[in-house]
Amino acid sequence: MLFPILLLVAFVYIAYRIAPRENQEDAHIHGAGQVGLLAAIALFGVDYFTSYFYATGEMMSALHPYGLQDKAFIAVAFISLANIIFGALYMYSLGVFNEGGGSFTAAMRYLGPSLSLIVAVVLIQDYIFTIVVSTLSGVDQLLSITNSYGIHWFWHFLIGATLAGITWYLTIRGRGESAQIVFTMLGVFILMTVVMAIGLFVAKAKGVAAVAYTDPVEATTLAQALYHMLTASMKGLVALSGLEAMSNGLQFVIEDDAPFVKWGKKHMQQLNWLWHFYSGKSGIGRVVQTTFLFYGGVTTLLLSYFAIHFNVFDGTLGRSLVGNLAFIGFGQIPSGNILYWAYQILAVALLAAASMTAYQDLQAMAWRNVAIGEIPEIVVYRNPKGTFTRPVTAAVLAAILIQFLVRGKTGLAVPYYGVGVFMPIMAMGLAIRSHIKQHLTGAARTWGVFGATLASALAGLVFVGQIVGKWEEGGWVVLISLSLLVLMAHALLISPIGYRNPEDIRRIIRDKSRVEGAMGNIVEWQSLRVQEYRFQLLVAVSRFWELFGVRRPMRFEPPAVAGDFEDALHYDHNTSFIEKYLDNQPKPEPKLGGAPKETAPGDEKE
Repeated sequence: MLFPILLLVAFVYIAYRIAPRENQEDAHIHGAGQVGLLAAIALFGVDYFTSYFYATGEMMSALHPYGLQDKAFIAVAFISLANIIFGALYMYSLGVFNEGGGSFTAAMRYLGPSLSLIVAVVLIQDYIFTIVVSTLSGVDQLLSITNSYGIHWFWHFLIGATLAGITWYLTIRGRGESAQIVFTMLGVFILMTVVMAIGLFVAKAKGVAAVAYTDPVEATTLAQALYHMLTASMKGLVALSGLEAMSNGLQFVIEDDAPFVKWGKKHMQQLNWLWHFYSGKSGIGRVVQTTFLFYGGVTTLLLSYFAIHFNVFDGTLGRSLVGNLAFIGFGQIPSGNILYWAYQILAVALLAAASMTAYQDLQAMAWRNVAIGEIPEIVVYRNPKGTFTRPVTAAVLAAILIQFLVRGKTGLAVPYYGVGVFMPIMAMGLAIRSHIKQHLTGAARTWGVFGATLASALAGLVFVGQIVGKWEEGGWVVLISLSLLVLMAHALLISPIGYRNPEDIRRIIRDKSRVEGAMGNIVEWQSLRVQEYRFQLLVAVSRFWELFGVRRPMRFEPPAVAGDFEDALHYDHNTSFIEKYLDNQPKPEPKLGGAPKETAPGDEKE
């Protein structure tokens, strides 16, 4: 019994010592809440790292009831290929859109505000369902410890809501504390997973018997088998939201080289091309996404191989797929049940922590959506630690409501999770394609256009495949929900809530959100661009009603002209891009009693 305890203590100590720590010097130089490489891996990588606990289980659940589990390697190959293609796309995009914003910024620059708004709405839905699926998957792992996977649904909901509340609390306390805790848990997870994998190979070598499968196998036709393979592939791709998460959340990463890049530039100058690729905050994002290229495929292959060999899946013996394999792997070590319990409890904590990726990206999207007119201004508030607390709070309330509606069942929420993210990936591919056509020549242009076209076509195919593959589980509802969200977004934009004059935009971005530099200028340009789009929508609505004899005069003057994106990108980063417009406007006449009082940014309380 002493050996596994000492092993756990050693793993925790190693991971804790390596974990990042936010210091005041970095806060003064880079800004409060800005994170480095290790913290970025923790906050933006934990979502896809923890897909290990549920993606393979969901994939195999689409195959083994029909006796098709031995064909899972086809789905694994497709998942690995998709990871590499989409990963390469996003790693390239970080050099182009290196101020954050992900596919929202990319679509606004090259595809127009209409598609950009759709991307923003779809991503918000995806982030909320990330919270739902991650926490409920944590509940599944927790109940696997006591073989209570099939317990009454209310306990699933209650525990899931509690986990969501805990991660909400950690998030609003600041990125520094969140990153340190999550990285420590990830470090222990990786070390224990290596031990578990060794145990599984040992079990195979010792001839540990497979679990007897007693449920009847449903007969299928060739067409039905192909459909189940499609379903399995789509379920195994749920963690691709990690790519968009890093791209979108890049605004919270420090502008500095990672330590290994600094070392490489000094000692291995012959590889300067490599160090340049991984330099700055774009480089930090690329390191996170490089791990993504191979992690999903390797772990899915490992779990699929042993699930088939030992004939264990979600629900077998009252455990999840990973729970069953952990029981076998750690069972090869004396007193390994201690490691098994620790691993399952760690899984619960990590799956709950995966919500933090969604919380970070919801913050990144929320203040931008407030600035452009998609969300009421009251939503934007940034505390002294750099956290936008109100979007985080709204997200956890929405997630808990959805957990209740799906009756605490992970499988009922999965069809809605991961579907929406492929539309933004497709938008990113189309935007990068346009960028390459405008800025590259020769062979680089030819191959670049081919690669971006392939990525966007594959993303479109997977988007449709996600809906078709999950059709019987509620995939058809996704079409309705996405359509309603898009219509609602446009309705909010043309309502009085969506109106933003240049002074409103400047106040939201510079004073309330406290965003400066190139990113502030870019979002100011985006906000002006969306206001132009809003005006066009209002004109179109007025002309539509005129067809029926209803004539209503426009209530607003045409908005300020946004100009070219390049003007905002290369504008003086020490001043506000929108002030260029405000400085050219006539000053208001002084009124009796002086100018009205305004609430200063620091006066607002949370």
